[in-house]
Amino acid sequence: MKESNYKTYDELPLFLNAETVANVLVIAMSSAYELMKEKDFPALRVGNRLIVPKEKFIAWVEKKTEVSK
Repeated sequence: MKESNYKTYDELPLFLNAETVANVLVIAMSSAYELMKEKDFPALRVGNRLIVPKEKFIAWVEKKTEVSK
């Protein structure tokens, strides 16, 4: 079973690329690229690259993992 190299949010770089997103979420690179192209995912296009600001990524994860009360 794959495992993330990151144990806390503090270890993440300021901007995440597809490889980092894949590693953090323990998904394939192709799945990370698909995710980063989704409408509600906070990716930015810089030239041909997709990157995700660390704080926006954390907020997205927290929003997606909220449990309705």
